[in-house]
Amino acid sequence: MNKLISLTIVVIAVACSVRVAAAQPVAEPDNGPPRKVTSDSFLLGPPKDDGPVVVRASFEVHDINEINEEKETFEFTGVLTLKWHDKRQAFDPAAVGVNEKIYQGDYQFNEISPSWFPQIVLVNSSGSIEQQGVVLRALPDGTQTLMAKISAVAKTEFNLRRFPFDKQRLEAVFEVLGFDDSEVVLQVEPETTHSVVGELWLPQWTITGIGTSIRDRHASYAGRRGVASAFVTSIDVQRESFYLSRLVILPLIVIVLLSFSVFWMDRSSLGDRISVSFIGILTAVAYQVVMNDILPRIAYMTWINGFLNFSFLMMVGTVIINLVVGALDQQGRSELAHRVDRLCRWIFPLTYFALILILFGVAFLVF
Repeated sequence: MNKLISLTIVVIAVACSVRVAAAQPVAEPDNGPPRKVTSDSFLLGPPKDDGPVVVRASFEVHDINEINEEKETFEFTGVLTLKWHDKRQAFDPAAVGVNEKIYQGDYQFNEISPSWFPQIVLVNSSGSIEQQGVVLRALPDGTQTLMAKISAVAKTEFNLRRFPFDKQRLEAVFEVLGFDDSEVVLQVEPETTHSVVGELWLPQWTITGIGTSIRDRHASYAGRRGVASAFVTSIDVQRESFYLSRLVILPLIVIVLLSFSVFWMDRSSLGDRISVSFIGILTAVAYQVVMNDILPRIAYMTWINGFLNFSFLMMVGTVIINLVVGALDQQGRSELAHRVDRLCRWIFPLTYFALILILFGVAFLVF
């Protein structure tokens, strides 16, 4: 009995000691001052240096695939190169084991590369942009070089008033998305080659020059100021006019001059004279139908439109003169009819060539 009482007392004492120990707070180990938690979030934005980040840009044109005058677009392929300095990405080659870090391909660039980069967009894009490859090279001092080969269709303004003797400037406008010129500024890379003009070839066009420039663009999405820095690649092209010259211009000039032969024909054969004139008129109409399939559908007049209209009107004028001469002959005024024919033999050709020269003058001096 005494042993049972003693055992009960011992069990109660142990249970009480366990509850007291559980109620007391557990002392935390003293590991010194709290450690600062590091994060890579500061790498997500551009470097916070004095002033905006300077990004040097260049674009090497590899090919111009197509020029569409009606849609006012052109398709091109080339390599866009961006260079900037980010001291946060500086590293010790001895500690890392390489003299240059290279991230290539979409996976390495998008998933492994830790640095901020300027996201360039084609402002005047007319469709999707295809990126065929990307490489990021990082030097120990923090210099970053981003290269990407792109294929895109850009929309640009065309001036076809001199068609088919026109020159066009094709522009591809790039800018950094989401940052104004107080945060990121684009500059032209001085030591770069845009491409060798002689190596580029485009049917019916001659590439006369390639250049780059920087301009400011107002954009509401470009940061606080709403003014973005844009990098512009300009390609100057000139149309090869020989194709349309031999197809339309030279043959129509010959046909118009042949229609003037009615002024040398006998005045008594009025029906034959009018037949020759109407054949020329129908030929001019046929050429206008052909040009409607070649020319883009634009609202303003072009040089070739003026040439076709003047040629048509000159041949209509021969019909009117034939009727006038025929009427004079019927009235017995043969001498006056003969004088009208002699004058028209020179007036019509000189007027026709004068109108062509005026067209050239208006096209090249006014437009």
